[in-house]
Amino acid sequence: MPLTISAHTDRFATAPQIDPEDMAAIVAQGFSTVVNNRPDGEGGPEQPSSDAMAQAAQAAGLEYHYLPVISGQITPEQVASFAAIVAASTGPVLAFCRSGARSTTIWHMGR
Repeated sequence: MPLTISAHTDRFATAPQIDPEDMAAIVAQGFSTVVNNRPDGEGGPEQPSSDAMAQAAQAAGLEYHYLPVISGQITPEQVASFAAIVAASTGPVLAFCRSGARSTTIWHMGR
């Protein structure tokens, strides 16, 4: 499945579920940080685990953060954590979840 990225600014973008194999393409597009907003197991056994995603991101030279959020239940603490991750990133950030909507929502909430 091709990598679908929605740029929101020159430093922030979102995507639907990515795979560990996508990390090299993410680096090639200039990202330095990946944020996983999808809870482990939400998509069943075919969804890559956060551990697998973290290993692939680190192997590709990306900073990786796991901040799982549930749609409609995003807390102020999660918003603050997400905003801090984006602010501290040394380069562009790609956040993902199932469709990209939660990642977009938490980003908007923290702006």
